Amino acid sequence: MPARSVTQILTGRPTSDGGGVRLVRVITPESKLDPFLMLDEFDSDEPNDYIAGFPAHPHRGFETVTYMLDGHMLHEDHLGNRGDLVAGGVQWMTAGRGIIHSEMPQQVAGRMRGFQLWLNLPAKDKMQPAGYRDLDPDDIPRVRVGDSEVTVVAGCYQSATQSPVAGPIVGGATEPLYLDLAISADTALTAATPLGHTALVYVFEGSIEIEGQKVAQGSLGRLSDGASVTCKAGPTSARVLLLAGRPLREPVVSYGPFVMNTAAEIEQAIRDFRSGQLTA
Repeated sequence: MPARSVTQILTGRPTSDGGGVRLVRVITPESKLDPFLMLDEFDSDEPNDYIAGFPAHPHRGFETVTYMLDGHMLHEDHLGNRGDLVAGGVQWMTAGRGIIHSEMPQQVAGRMRGFQLWLNLPAKDKMQPAGYRDLDPDDIPRVRVGDSEVTVVAGCYQSATQSPVAGPIVGGATEPLYLDLAISADTALTAATPLGHTALVYVFEGSIEIEGQKVAQGSLGRLSDGASVTCKAGPTSARVLLLAGRPLREPVVSYGPFVMNTAAEIEQAIRDFRSGQLTA
């Protein structure tokens, strides 16, 4: 099968969330990028853009993956979990039946930069018990490929010249691949991608070309099917998130922090939250 190419380019929209954190929303459920529900990018060295953080709020029915590039946030939830999310670290949370948590900045100055990805759960797993995993930077493999580097958050990185390197998160219902590609200028980097999985690239520094199609900074590229993708940086270095996941092909009904399969299940989630039963 040929290498993946770009079939669609999307750009995010500025918005705010939590206590007023300014961010760019790159993916929404309406984007129909199954199993990916949302991707937010936050990046500011202005404290007023992030200092209010994300006070206690609920979730049900999906997973959140927060990848911090710069800055320091504290996670706390109703299960008693408490974790520091520092530069290079990842917080992988499975909301399942229900979780109430907060993510609050632990700095009053400096740059805060990173991403939060929402990853859907299949209907059979949406009401599983909530879970949480705090990944320190040392837990996450970084692979040198010439002058470039691949950070393997989830799944496996491999290419024709590289032995597979597994990240700390492997498998699961959607078999996610989550790579951070730091590509040196005028250099191509190839990564294997599972056939049949939805695959995306988000360029957050520089620009790249995939099969002759340019993807500029701040753009999300949806990719065709294929066993690999080759990203070539332009005259300056580039940073790219490469995401892939097994599509669930199930109905998606979302309302704020809840993502279920039917409107009735959303209504039940709201009732459960209001009555204190969301996490029971």
